[in-house]
Amino acid sequence: MWSSPLLNVVVAVYIYSLVPEFLLRFIAWILVHTFYRIRLVDVERIPSHGAAVLVCNHVSFVDAVVIMAESPRPIRFVMDHRIFKTPVLGRLFRRAKAIPIAPAHEDPAMLERAYAECQKALEEGDLVCIFPEGKLTRTGDINPFRHGISEILKRHPVPVVPMALRGLWGSVFSRHEDAQWPRPIHRGAMTRLTLAVGEPIAPEEATPAHLQEIVSALRGVRR
Repeated sequence: MWSSPLLNVVVAVYIYSLVPEFLLRFIAWILVHTFYRIRLVDVERIPSHGAAVLVCNHVSFVDAVVIMAESPRPIRFVMDHRIFKTPVLGRLFRRAKAIPIAPAHEDPAMLERAYAECQKALEEGDLVCIFPEGKLTRTGDINPFRHGISEILKRHPVPVVPMALRGLWGSVFSRHEDAQWPRPIHRGAMTRLTLAVGEPIAPEEATPAHLQEIVSALRGVRR
């Protein structure tokens, strides 16, 4: 008769084979809460069902992991295609059903496939998350929001949920010049991190400029 630990491993592997995104979210939650003391502001505004697009400022390489950990349900992240070429992260985000995207001047065909995949995901009632800046901040300030969000909503209009991350600027995962390896280790205490979620807005109101204004207000002065 199998021992209980071995049976648990077999069951875990079986569940992972069926719904890998749920296990990935659990692992993300453990990692985030190991290194950070996270404060959630109105996270219940993330819809518990139905399609929506989440937009957030892009501070670090682990933004998606933090959002994944705190979301009440799986999210289809739209991510730079180069991430998928890395051995570990590439496999992780493929398992999470992330959508690779490339700029039009690099690969217009991939860009159109990304928009088509976003449309399909929204039609199926999924959450899609995009970082409208299109790149990590190099200064801590929010870069101008690009028109990708408009292209997604043009194909399938859904509510848009603005979000903002605070506390990751200055970590090794950001592009801060003086970035330190996880500050919790150096400070002897967990670093504070905030995820603030705004009110969902109608798709016709979700212009890049308006969304940037809302996300900037949610972020506040702390980065």
